[in-house]
Amino acid sequence: MPHLFTTEVRPTTTKWRIAGDGIGSCNCAWGCPCQFNALPTYGRCEGVGAWGIREGYYGETSMDGVRFVRAFSWPGAIHEGNGTRLLIVDEAASPDQRRALLALESGTQGGIFFEIFAAMCPNVLEPILAPITFEADRERRTARVIIPDVFESRIEPIRNPKTGEEHRARIVLPDGFEFKEAEVANTVRFEVKKPHGVAMCHENSYAQLSAFDWSN
Repeated sequence: MPHLFTTEVRPTTTKWRIAGDGIGSCNCAWGCPCQFNALPTYGRCEGVGAWGIREGYYGETSMDGVRFVRAFSWPGAIHEGNGTRLLIVDEAASPDQRRALLALESGTQGGIFFEIFAAMCPNVLEPILAPITFEADRERRTARVIIPDVFESRIEPIRNPKTGEEHRARIVLPDGFEFKEAEVANTVRFEVKKPHGVAMCHENSYAQLSAFDWSN
């Protein structure tokens, strides 16, 4: 699996904005206590997110159509820090787009979403460049993400355990830094196969599907 690159991120800030659709899965029960300032279901947090940029820019670089995945692992709750993170960029991204995502990931370019996770995850694994299949339908609460030999995830609606009927629920966070409104779903299964620092596998756990619009 090819690595992203090793160029250092410059400390200067570049104006940027990215918007599109994203999904997230973690090891918590449906609803995810973290969304309500409560401790994670099992005392620690492991999760992944995948995003497809519909439109955006980083300086003079168009970010339209770029896909990326982030994997996180914490020994406890997110706010306690000392987490480990991994960035995976779709191999279809241009060299300039790859550099832009690495700069955003560093947390040095502004934007509260990237700044928070950079602060809470000081242990950074070397980014990976790989083909990403990303399919998400927020209205239907379904999604599928595949990165060969690295990651796979499947999301579907929560179902009534008695009747099998789809159960719909939303989380609304007017001041949310990750999303303002998300559809809640069931992660049938997600697995990060490597590297070891973020390897994980969970079934029938929390999932969210939402629009995102981040900038500095």
